[in-house]
Amino acid sequence: MTRDKADLFEEDIRSIPAAPENAVPPEDLEDLALGDDYALNPAYVDMVIDAADRGDAERLRELVGALRSEDVADLMGFLTADYREEIIPCLDSETLAEVLSELDDNLREEVLDTVHPTALAKALEELDSDDAADVVDDLEGEKRAQVLAAMDETDRAAVEASLAYEDETAGRLMQREVLAAPQFWTVGQTIDHVRSAGDELPELFFDIYIVDPAYRPIGAAPISQLLRAKRATTLAEIMEPVTEITVDMDQEEVAYIFDKYHLISAPVIDAGGRLVGQITVDDIVGVIQEESEEDILALAGVSDAGRDAGVWDVARSRLPWLVVNTLTAALAASVIGAFQAEIGKLLTLAILMPVVASLGGNAGTQTLAVAVRALASRELNASNTVRIVLREMTVGLVNGGVLAAIMGVATYIFFRDPMLCLTIALALVINLFVASLAGILVPLALDRLERDPAVSSSVFVTFVTDFTGFLSFLGLAALILL
Repeated sequence: MTRDKADLFEEDIRSIPAAPENAVPPEDLEDLALGDDYALNPAYVDMVIDAADRGDAERLRELVGALRSEDVADLMGFLTADYREEIIPCLDSETLAEVLSELDDNLREEVLDTVHPTALAKALEELDSDDAADVVDDLEGEKRAQVLAAMDETDRAAVEASLAYEDETAGRLMQREVLAAPQFWTVGQTIDHVRSAGDELPELFFDIYIVDPAYRPIGAAPISQLLRAKRATTLAEIMEPVTEITVDMDQEEVAYIFDKYHLISAPVIDAGGRLVGQITVDDIVGVIQEESEEDILALAGVSDAGRDAGVWDVARSRLPWLVVNTLTAALAASVIGAFQAEIGKLLTLAILMPVVASLGGNAGTQTLAVAVRALASRELNASNTVRIVLREMTVGLVNGGVLAAIMGVATYIFFRDPMLCLTIALALVINLFVASLAGILVPLALDRLERDPAVSSSVFVTFVTDFTGFLSFLGLAALILL
């Protein structure tokens, strides 16, 4: 933020308590609300809270009205439920609709409870069918029925058709509004149709889908190509092949196809091959982000409890895998118990054995992260599994050898015992080799069993590296040193 803007911001804040009824936002209030990284400024959030505390609805409407709907949704996440309830009446139907489509699921459910069914129905009519269906899906049974009953018949039919598909599938993700034309239409006819159709057209579209008499897509005419062609040119002459998406395809598979073929939009077809909707790249960006967040959280064994979640909600989301981890840790600790006599004879073992387990755990986590990413991006499959596994085994041996040399030298400097150096060096080579092997085989096995490798792999890999680390180091110590 520039110095001038910062000064204006401070002046605006100071003006609130002095004369709140006359406070008028500066022309660049939106710029003041956002930092250089487009994140909301904390001082701006405080201004909103202050206006709400004073009950100054006009000032609150000015502050919120200066923001784009995406920023209003972000603002909601920084406020408590009471403040959010005061902001809702400040939003017109179109803005409310866009804010609802941008809100996190847990916040959206709470906000929906505060909106009257009639007002909510009016707002949903401003959205594309896919976004409207996403919002309606969060409504409870009675309120859902009330909202659908209050909607326009055409909009209601589109939402109900979207809700008929399984969650996280192309059918749920697609928007039913689509622009299609027969292949014998000319460019001129098509452009005239687009101009005359007006509100009947999708809000956002990149291609005109060319369909046969059975309404099956046979190609697509990009808008950029359409505008460059002469009016007498037929659509059949400029159409390009399309990549079709089936309504029951998983959204993660759809995102993979978009990424692989660099698609901007794609037609969605039903079981009979008929065009029923389209998916655009803006929807896919959201899917990619959602799937990435799920994988990151799953690797840590947690779920997204949200910014407004209570202590118990957060604890409950993290507890299950901690319980499993407790059991696996107990099994690993049993190895130490089996060698307590040897540890009692040489206390140095108690100092060094956590090092072996820790380095193995880190190596296993590195391999696991690479393997999960490769599986998610389809870079790892049956055709190259053997090569990748052999590569990771070799990497484990190389890294184990390097760390064995480093730890061997360090151990000799501190303890002056060549046999102890040999013991920890061999244990490190064994554990890093096993860690790399577990890091690649565990997610592969879970994927083969049709389980999400990101969810539970880390627990099993940590168990393997701890167990192997303790067993290899203490076992070798018993053979070599005692």
